Amino acid sequence: MAKTDLSTYDNNWYDPGAGFLKRTLWHFVNHLIFTHGFLPVSSLKILLLRMFGAKIGSGVNIKPSVNIKYPWLLEVGDYVWIGENVWIDNLAKVAIGNNVCLSQGAMLLTGNHNYKSPTFDLSVGEITLEEGVWIGARSVVSPNVFCFSHSILSVNSVATKDLEAYGIYQGNPAVKVKTRGISG
Repeated sequence: MAKTDLSTYDNNWYDPGAGFLKRTLWHFVNHLIFTHGFLPVSSLKILLLRMFGAKIGSGVNIKPSVNIKYPWLLEVGDYVWIGENVWIDNLAKVAIGNNVCLSQGAMLLTGNHNYKSPTFDLSVGEITLEEGVWIGARSVVSPNVFCFSHSILSVNSVATKDLEAYGIYQGNPAVKVKTRGISG
């Protein structure tokens, strides 16, 4: 039976862009300003993200202790809430629409590994969250997942497939449990 051999792992094909210097500088800014939570003010965080190439809309609220891998691969719409301890591990593009809520500890993971390969090859895939999506606390969105308008991923759930518009999903892997109704 074949075995995994991590000594042969090679992801030299992957290039997150922005160049070594910019990536290194972002690493320090992310660590000092974003992940430690010393600065609870969103406006400075938004300015820094924009300086590093992120597209950020208006009215965005970024709580303390948020970790963002590569801002130049991030698009955030208007009136988005990003809660404490959210991790946006964007090895590929992450697009977040208007009025999206990422609750505490949510994870957007654009990278994975091929467990069938002896070299455990890296694979990446984009994530899109359309308008009005809510990703619940401690939930995970996997690579190549598209969350359609106003879908919900419930607390501590894992989205491995697309979430249909206005669907409420729960579990690991997440399955649709009901349809979201919005009054008003």
